[in-house]
Amino acid sequence: MRELLACNLYTIIILPYVLAYTQFIQRDTGVFLAMAQIKNIGLYTSGGDAPGMNAAIRAVVRTALYYDIEVTGILRGYHGMIRGEFMPMERKSVSNIVQRGGTILKTARSDQFRTSEGRKKAYEQLKASNIDALIGIGGNGTFAGARAFGDEYPDIPVLGLPGTIDNDLAGTDFTIGYDTAINTVVNAVDKIRDTAESHDRLFIVEVMGRDSGLIALRTGIAAGAECILIPENKDGMASLFDRLENGRKDKTSRIVIAAEGDDAGGAFEIGRLVTEKFPHYDTRVSILGHIQRGGKPTCMDRVLASRVGVAAVEALRDGRKGEMVGVIHNEIAYTPFEQSIKHNAEINANFLKIVEILSL
Repeated sequence: MRELLACNLYTIIILPYVLAYTQFIQRDTGVFLAMAQIKNIGLYTSGGDAPGMNAAIRAVVRTALYYDIEVTGILRGYHGMIRGEFMPMERKSVSNIVQRGGTILKTARSDQFRTSEGRKKAYEQLKASNIDALIGIGGNGTFAGARAFGDEYPDIPVLGLPGTIDNDLAGTDFTIGYDTAINTVVNAVDKIRDTAESHDRLFIVEVMGRDSGLIALRTGIAAGAECILIPENKDGMASLFDRLENGRKDKTSRIVIAAEGDDAGGAFEIGRLVTEKFPHYDTRVSILGHIQRGGKPTCMDRVLASRVGVAAVEALRDGRKGEMVGVIHNEIAYTPFEQSIKHNAEINANFLKIVEILSL
């Protein structure tokens, strides 16, 4: 009877505390081991450049050094990873770059990294240089490569920072470079409107956005566009023709913002169709192109890049991997690569209605 009572007391009272303590020790030991394993972070930028990438580089380097972790810069993304184009990074390596556009680590595409043989070469280069963790700054292609590499070589944890002007990644409200890009577009369109009004012209302005119209959508509202043509809206040309046919005739200028991936076929094709149907309009085409990728990052992009850069290093120390570090509702958020890659968010229909209302 006493033995049975003692067994019940142990099961009811003591055992839960033993299990909780064991779980605490396991969790704490796991974090400790993760912290002990990360001694040298490989840092790279990949794919298209975006304003604010340098601010993110600076944040990663200085946060790592704060925690006594070495940082190795990898030049030209995955291409440089395969070739072993590495350089040690110190505090001075990132001095006076927070305000600079582009990326001091350079960037490049790499078809070789898409193959298992290419990723194996990259892995061998990383191991030879004692790099035991990776942080990549980029977009869809960067994270697709990071996901494949992480699946094949899980002993090197990989995290990503959202660096793309397209703002087309799930897991963050905004991507690094998007705010700067849309402000660049608005400034350019404001200048175009000056000459459009002087000559009573209609301008078709093409902005970047092969698969996503988020740049066109916001800049169209901010620049007072007559109409916005984006890949997500299949009725763009019909809406434009209706606006030109039935809209006000006393306007001294008209601005149409078109994403490069719109179904109509790009700004020149849109201009041709407009001229064919409305020959009385003096129609011109302006393609902004890569001007949208350059320039000094805005305050918003610098702060975003700094926040996710610090968070990425701390996440590696906590044992996280295979995730993109973003900001959702002003809080740091972690999204697995497979969920963040190639995400085309639904366009807010209210934005298109705003354009229609305000263009009267």
